[in-house]
Amino acid sequence: MYQALYRKYRSQTFGQLVGQEVVARTLRQAVEQDKISHAYLFSGPRGTGKTSVAKIFAKAMNCPNQVDGEPCNDCYICQAITEGSLEDVIEIDAASNNGVDEIRDIRDKSTYAPSLAKHKIYIIDEVHMLSTGAFNALLKTLEEPTKNVVFILATTELHKIPATILSRVQRFEFKSIKLTDIEKHLSWVLEQEGFHYDQDAVRLIAKSAEGGMRDALSILDQALSLSQEHQLTTEIAEEITGSINLDTLDEYVKAILAGETTVALGKLNLLFDNGKSMVRFVTDLLQYLRDILLVQAGGENLRQNTLFAENLLTSQERIFEMIDLATKGLPDIKNSLQPKIYTEMLTIRLAETSQEQEVIPAHLANEIADLKQEILVLKQQLAQLNVGASSSVKQVQSRPTSTNKQEYRVDRNKVNEILQEAVENPELARTNLIRLQNAWGEIIESLSGADKALLVGSQPVAANEHHAILAFESNFNAGQTMKRDNLNTMFGNILSNAAGFSPEILAISMGEWKEVRANFSAKKRGKEVVEKEEESIIPEEFRFLSDKIRIEED
Repeated sequence: MYQALYRKYRSQTFGQLVGQEVVARTLRQAVEQDKISHAYLFSGPRGTGKTSVAKIFAKAMNCPNQVDGEPCNDCYICQAITEGSLEDVIEIDAASNNGVDEIRDIRDKSTYAPSLAKHKIYIIDEVHMLSTGAFNALLKTLEEPTKNVVFILATTELHKIPATILSRVQRFEFKSIKLTDIEKHLSWVLEQEGFHYDQDAVRLIAKSAEGGMRDALSILDQALSLSQEHQLTTEIAEEITGSINLDTLDEYVKAILAGETTVALGKLNLLFDNGKSMVRFVTDLLQYLRDILLVQAGGENLRQNTLFAENLLTSQERIFEMIDLATKGLPDIKNSLQPKIYTEMLTIRLAETSQEQEVIPAHLANEIADLKQEILVLKQQLAQLNVGASSSVKQVQSRPTSTNKQEYRVDRNKVNEILQEAVENPELARTNLIRLQNAWGEIIESLSGADKALLVGSQPVAANEHHAILAFESNFNAGQTMKRDNLNTMFGNILSNAAGFSPEILAISMGEWKEVRANFSAKKRGKEVVEKEEESIIPEEFRFLSDKIRIEED
């Protein structure tokens, strides 16, 4: 009977594992040093090796001939575990055995000593499917483990595991397997099977697997079933995965960049007539544009193709615009009952953007770039003038007039209070700032539209439990941010979830922040010098009276 590739080439030792080196090394050393815990939890995406590692671990800790933590795979115990026939290693699918009675049965039977092996092992797959009562029953077993009984829990949804269970197990996170590692393993499997192959075909299958080795081997199995004369071609891989032909993408992007809307629509119609998914087409288009950016940034060029080389000459700004349009159009294509129409609309927009750009002559484009640079310089000079203005000028600026808008000025007293608190409790201030900085990228991404545009370019520079100072490149953006009535309401839940606390936002321009911080530091240093001088006047034997002595000059 034919055996599927993912079963035939399932890893049997820690050394054969692909993409989980840290997990393999840790468990191998645990076996080698005889430091076996009573419970483990393996979590991670599907097809990344959780159950395979559980069986290898079970063999290693029970194998009488294990060397350096690796099972021999030749003894009776190793072979019985591989075949699933050893009564001391019990595999349970929690999806179909998720009740209290099943777990109570495990609890009762776990009190019996193993019959053949050194350890009795329970491997519970998809453990997140257990009911609340079943988790409570399992918790009792984990709290009072029986000697030589080991529980190995596996799940793809770690967030569904109760905290009481998590605190009683050793946790191992299985990560998605790297694309290059999947490619290498698939190439090795093809060589073992005696197949010739195109490297592009292997790469397409590896990409479609999305980090799961089992999915990659299953897709490869289907492709080999369709292959003839022991040859895996790129065409077969495209057919199996539904991927878009790379040559077609070359021609489509070239037509878009040249503003040839009719040609681009013709390529799109050809793909649709061949049964290709429009969602997959746009997804592959985004991947293609991303590959262009990576090669332009110095990455390896895996496609030695004339059309691809021509498309590489496109400016990064133009590529970013295309990515932006395709990303915005993708949700409509996914949700529409007429995805082809929306994809045609996207194609027309992409081509028309190219035509609009071609209308601008080169000398005008250069002049526009020069003007943008001059405006930027003027803004910087204006910011410096605002920072260095005298107090009298500030008073004049603050008077309301019918023609000029009032320029935003930060409450410097509040900024100084926050800085003073940071000096008094530097550890707390540093912790709060780090938490906020680490979460800031996530916070920006969670916003949209005007909110996101307003805060792009800002960065947290100081924080305490109640306030957070945001520095903006532009004083205008800082002022507009503080004018928003819903500012702190908008940030409240986001900051609480992402950073763990919810401070009130205080916006400031980067130039003014540097000035305020410098003034604060200068005053702080001056105060310390004065205090040191006053203290030095008092003789050492009378220092204990320093708070009682008042120094007066003649």
